Amino acid sequence: MRAAGLSSLRVAALLVALGAALTVGGALVFEHGLGYVPCKLCLTERIPYYAAVPLALAALVLPARLARLALGLAALGLLYGAGLGIYHAGAEWGFWPGPSDCGGGAGANPEAMRAISSTGSRRRGWSIARRPPGASSGSRSPAGTR
Repeated sequence: MRAAGLSSLRVAALLVALGAALTVGGALVFEHGLGYVPCKLCLTERIPYYAAVPLALAALVLPARLARLALGLAALGLLYGAGLGIYHAGAEWGFWPGPSDCGGGAGANPEAMRAISSTGSRRRGWSIARRPPGASSGSRSPAGTR
């Protein structure tokens, strides 16, 4: 029974470490790869994830009792981060006032967007708001045929 409990702790630790690392990785891609400029609150929201990764990795090798403590600390930090995220989203959606220095979704850096658009295809593709060329209202394929 103890081995099964330790195994489930290891799986949980691995999932927490992987999820936190992917979340931060996605934010860093938006920031550095796509030129999205985060506000101070965006950066503050990442701190629990930065802490959760090493805590979860430590839980992989710690004895069961200490692994539970490490995962509990990671969970508390991520709960705090969730609260920050709810506050931030509510401020951006106008439910309540937010910090005065928040960009409120200032968006991507114009230079980065020009670089992305200059490397992309010039061919017009699909769009959510319009039908592709040649498609009728009842068609299901891009060429307008069934």
